[in-house]
Parts: sequence; structure tokens; C-alpha cells
Amino acid sequence: MKQGIVTGRPIRAGEIRVHLIWFDSLGAKSSCILVKTPDVKVLIDPGVAEMQPSYPLPDDEKFRLMDEAFTAIKAAAAYADLVVITHYHYDHHTLPSEAPGLYRGKLLLVKNPNIWINDSQWGRARLFFEELYEYLCGGDESEIYEDPREVEEVDPIEWIPRAASRDFGDYQGRRMELFERGRRWLRKLRKKWGTGRWVKELEAGDIKVRFADGRDFRIGSTRIRFTKPMFHGIEYDRLGWVIGLVVEYGGRKILYSSDIQGPAIEDYADWIIGESPDAVVLDGPPTYLFGFTLNRINLRRSIENVLRILHECGAKPIIYDHHNLRDRHYRRRLGEVYEDSEAAGRLMSAAEWLGMKPLIDTLT
Repeated sequence: MKQGIVTGRPIRAGEIRVHLIWFDSLGAKSSCILVKTPDVKVLIDPGVAEMQPSYPLPDDEKFRLMDEAFTAIKAAAAYADLVVITHYHYDHHTLPSEAPGLYRGKLLLVKNPNIWINDSQWGRARLFFEELYEYLCGGDESEIYEDPREVEEVDPIEWIPRAASRDFGDYQGRRMELFERGRRWLRKLRKKWGTGRWVKELEAGDIKVRFADGRDFRIGSTRIRFTKPMFHGIEYDRLGWVIGLVVEYGGRKILYSSDIQGPAIEDYADWIIGESPDAVVLDGPPTYLFGFTLNRINLRRSIENVLRILHECGAKPIIYDHHNLRDRHYRRRLGEVYEDSEAAGRLMSAAEWLGMKPLIDTLT
């Protein structure tokens, strides 16, 4: 690999290699990996953001670590053939104006920017594609848009029957109230999807863009399969939707969850277990927001789901990093997970896989 990629030892599954480029456990918000098969080199979620105000580091150190992460991501991009963007949060993608080289000469498999997307990511996605066209294709931004298409009226709760059928006892009434609020929010979003300008799939110069939601791509003997849109957290989470993916080669699999926060939803744990991957890159719940946007019920769901993954999925390793590694209390709040015998030697942060302590553990 090119010099300057800070990845340490790769995860190996047959002829698949996974390099951990940057994660929260290293001190900046990111969940970026480079997957290499004999056919293709895939950079997934090349973005980074500085840690939140509550993270116990001075601001100048947060920015230094963010710059270090960005350097590693740009170096990995120079080596990649294909870039995946699972959603349009800035710790998962970088604007072309900030680093045109991330995308030059690449096939981009990205989250559909037109449906199953919230208001903020709708705007960020359009900025991304306008800059992509301006900086790398040299065209007028109007060329990337088309008239909206008809939007199917489906309730995404139908895609998660296990979670939808759970009864949480005394909390169930409140949960049903939140579901109804979520449906009202979704109706407003659907109006935007059905009336706003749609971004087209691009093919200009040496760049090709394909919307990946629910699709299956083959490059030689490598298969890259994407999920339908999944909630970024719990049901109707206002953070919107993400897409997860599986990379397969030679009968071996690597699974990347994207931001499903735990997972918080039982059906997403079923997906991970059902895939029987050789290794998993899994994000955790945002325990640093416990008592604010994360309540006790949904934290409990995340714990139960990751315990199920540990006991029913033989993946080794399970990289459990992103969101949870922002919190100085993460080991206590997720104590059952870290104390479980099935976690030993299998579940770890990116920093631990690379032979280091998570930065947050050194600051408490």
C-alpha cells in the first residue's frame, strides 16, 4: 500500500483484506475502511468530523486528530478504485471541494439522495453532487438534476417486523405515540421527495455514480450487496436512513453496518446474524447522549442485540466502534457487552485491533 496510510495490520478473510483507516477510538469521528479483494479496492465512508464538546480534549487537539484522520483517508483514497457513501453525514463523506482527489477516477456507489433521506441530508447530498460536477466534471450544476419521480407510499416499519411486533409494556403507549409522530414526519418528507428536484446518476469524465440502495454489484468475482434503507438508530429516527453492505469474495464475507446505532433495531441484528460474515464492522449506540436522545429502553435494546450477535454470529473480529467510543462511560453503560465471555478476543475497537488503547480510555 502507499506510504502514509495509517492502518496497521489488516483484517483477513480468505483473500479479502480490510484496513481500518480511522475510527472514533482514535480520537476523531469516523468509520472509514478500505476493503481489498483480488478484483477491486473499495473505500467505504471517507469522512471525518471533530469530536463533540463533551469529549475530554482541548479543541486544538480535536482539530489535530481530525487533520490526521483526513490525511489517512486521502492516502487510502489514492489507492482505491471504488468509493461507497452510506449516508450524507460529514463523518461519512467529504465534500469534493475539500479533497477532489477522493473521487477522481472512481466508481461511486452511494446512498440514494432522493428518497429515504431527511431534510439535512437532502441538502448535503445536493451540495455534494453540485461540487462533484463542478470540481471534477466541469459542467453546469443544472445538468445533474431531473424532475421528481413518483414516490411509493410505504411505511418503513413494514421492513422491520420483529421490532414492530415487540411489546415494551409500560413504555408501549409512549412508543406508539412516537410512531405516529414519526409517520407525520415521514409524510412531510415524502412531499419533499415527490416535488423537489432529483439528482441523476452521473457518468461524466472519469467518474461514474450509481445509487446503491438495495442493489447488488459485481466486479469480477467480487460481489457488493447493499441493504434497503435502514433507520439511523431507532424507528423513525430523525437522523434519517443509511445503507449497510456486504463485500463477498471466494465464499468469504465482510459486513459493514453503517450507523444503525447498536444495532438498536432487532431486525438489523437478524440481518447481521443471518449473513454469517467472517468479520463485522459494527457501530455502537451513542451512549454519550444517554439521558438526552438515548433512553434506557433503547439502550437496553442495543445491548440485547449486540449480545445476540456475539452468541449467534461467529464473526471474528467484530469491530465495535463509532458513537460508543465518544463516551468516557461507555464501558460501564455497555458493561454486559464487554463482560460477556463471547466478547473476549472477538469484540474490540479499531484502536485495540491496531494494538493501541482507545483514546477515550487514556483520558478518563
